[in-house]
Amino acid sequence: MQQQLLSNSQILELKPWLDQWVERMEKPAYIDDDPVLFMHAFDDKLDQELAGFFAALMAWGRRDIVIAKVRDFLDRMDNRPAEFIGNFSKRDRKRFEGFKHRTFKPVDMYWLTSILHHILQDYGGFEPFWASCQQEAQLNDRNLMAVFPERFFGVCPDAAQRTRKHISNAAKNSSCKRLYLYLRWTIREHSVVDPGTMNFIDPSELMVPLDVHVARQARVLGILERTYNDWKATKELTEKMRLLDPEDPAKYDYALFGIGVTESTLQDRLVLNPQFL
Repeated sequence: MQQQLLSNSQILELKPWLDQWVERMEKPAYIDDDPVLFMHAFDDKLDQELAGFFAALMAWGRRDIVIAKVRDFLDRMDNRPAEFIGNFSKRDRKRFEGFKHRTFKPVDMYWLTSILHHILQDYGGFEPFWASCQQEAQLNDRNLMAVFPERFFGVCPDAAQRTRKHISNAAKNSSCKRLYLYLRWTIREHSVVDPGTMNFIDPSELMVPLDVHVARQARVLGILERTYNDWKATKELTEKMRLLDPEDPAKYDYALFGIGVTESTLQDRLVLNPQFL
């Protein structure tokens, strides 16, 4: 069956309906069942950003399992991520023994924590590191999500090769879903769900995190043509969402994700591509 696509004017006609879905999903009740809850669990900005970073990286699979695994990991830090990472040393790697989530193993948690330790030492925080990556990206006309992984692992060049796969790279055509999920949490303003602790980029520059639910529903609706969940698909979908709100395109992550996870029955007139249902 040939895939059908909406025109830009037809996408704009969906705006009121998608805005309703954003309002339906972006409520305080959303927090309790989502990994973003770990940013809300702390009052200190750095605790929020470090806990959130691990929560976003580990946001892979069922949300209840992700939450359980992130909770386990933060418990190993005595629920003081900024203090633990700031004082981290090789002798602390035993804290991660026995930890596993998907393809994350103790060696990965060691290197990710060690890199963050050096970043905090060198930059005084996590946001200044992101800001430095953004400045380099702008200066060299590069993608932030190509610069960030390079700079991140450049902090500890001897980090295990296997750990590098946990930080996506847009230069390798990755969708960078988990990194943009993290930036949705930290950059979006005036949200009851996204804490908005950073401001090194504007919300208008965010990309939509390309979750499998989001991608599938976008294709069902005729918004997304590309059939692979990669960087090209992320760009395509975000450009379409910028038609609806150029100042905050990432908010439509809530709408498309909500339609997918609630298994809402779409009206027949909205289903352009039933083959993706």
